Amino acid sequence: MTLSPRVVVVSRRSELDELLGRHGTRGAAAYFLRQRGRDLDEVTARHEALTAALTEVGAAVPADWRRGHVERADLPRFLFAPEDIVIAVGQDGLVANVAKYLDGQPVIGVDPEPGRNAGVLVRHRAADVAQLIRPAGSAGGPSGSSARPAGSSGRPAGSSGRPEAEERTMVVARLDDGQELSGLNEIYIGHAGHQSARYVIAAPSGSRERQSSSGLIVGTGTGATGWCASIARDRVAAPRLPSPDDPALCWFVREAWPSPATGATQVAGVLTGAEELELTSESERLVVFADGLESDALELSWGQRVRVGIASRRLHLM
Repeated sequence: MTLSPRVVVVSRRSELDELLGRHGTRGAAAYFLRQRGRDLDEVTARHEALTAALTEVGAAVPADWRRGHVERADLPRFLFAPEDIVIAVGQDGLVANVAKYLDGQPVIGVDPEPGRNAGVLVRHRAADVAQLIRPAGSAGGPSGSSARPAGSSGRPAGSSGRPEAEERTMVVARLDDGQELSGLNEIYIGHAGHQSARYVIAAPSGSRERQSSSGLIVGTGTGATGWCASIARDRVAAPRLPSPDDPALCWFVREAWPSPATGATQVAGVLTGAEELELTSESERLVVFADGLESDALELSWGQRVRVGIASRRLHLM
């Protein structure tokens, strides 16, 4: 028996939900905001926009299809199935948050507040969903999807009836104990308490350097417009940042400290193909997390190694 497609909607709690969870009532939340020069009406309007988008997305799912809903905070505990169609309703970062838990499932990014978000990853409106999910469902999941090269419009295809999809490069970090973590934007390696991280870095060329820094960022072309771009702007000799579909990564060491015991020459570069950056911890606790999701992190103890390179999986963004 063939299972019907399952649509999994991903969202995060609105600011209003968080305020009510903290303060209990709208009156208390309004007082809290007034003390900070803000208005509850703005927060309520954004909450209602998100609720309306979620309602419209839910109504677009065929009645005979299966469906699920997961909040951002619960992503590390949610099990996605190969036949799932994932709809992220929120800001661009929500697509990055969910990408690391997927393996080829098509993702539709829905912007509940057009004009407020950049719309790089959440490029669709809630009204587009009905047109997008039926072709995705008929494609039979990841194995039957018709992924197109990056650079396509991300809008439904005309002649084939199937939606176009961009394949975006992802980054993966692998620990020497077998644990691994993927990211769509970037992976950060640094001290858990934001103190100086001490480690030995080994570049693909074979050069090694002992460093003390504020951490290491390895980013994709998707992430090159964010954290990596802000670092590159301050670097005189920053490497060329990759585009989202490039099979390449850029990496930067933040605030490397030169001293008699540590160097600051291996601070930026590009990884292509099977190249990897290796880091050996000389701190008792370093953390590795992706796309700002610190709650889902790997830990490195003294002497442990982590290798970072291009992930075999790619985001299929419709």
